[in-house]
Amino acid sequence: MMKYVMKMSGSDRLENVNPVVIGKVKERDVKKEEEDDEICDEFDAREIFDLIRCINDPEHPLTLEELSVVQQDMIDISDDDNKCIVHFTPTIPHCSMATLIGLSIRVRLLRCLPERFKVDVKITPGTHSSEHAINKQLADKERVAAALENTHLIEVVNQCISNIKT
Repeated sequence: MMKYVMKMSGSDRLENVNPVVIGKVKERDVKKEEEDDEICDEFDAREIFDLIRCINDPEHPLTLEELSVVQQDMIDISDDDNKCIVHFTPTIPHCSMATLIGLSIRVRLLRCLPERFKVDVKITPGTHSSEHAINKQLADKERVAAALENTHLIEVVNQCISNIKT
């Protein structure tokens, strides 16, 4: 997968050769009532984190959780307001894969959450040199829709989210 994405970006070298890798968060204990489809329970930050934690980084054979790109405390969800906001932190301030990572998070959530949710994916403030431009792209529904019509790009996004169990 790494070579596939790197060819897409036109580079044969990694931008972040030695990323910091953290351990994974313990799997959440699922309660009996959470498995009962008859009980309506609200979405919480941990549930959203569980949906995105295993997304593959497009540049390394690691997950976004292992690289600390996504963290549970950077997720805001309001079931009442139908809003989900995820902040992610690229591993380096000039990461050229930041838009692809944001798009992968957005696609994963759009595919998993009920349509009533407005999903916003943003770069953690102050962590990327092109933060404003990337946030603008990720918030633009028309740009996101156009990106998802690009066969090559959707293949790359699907590779990033391919190992996730649903």
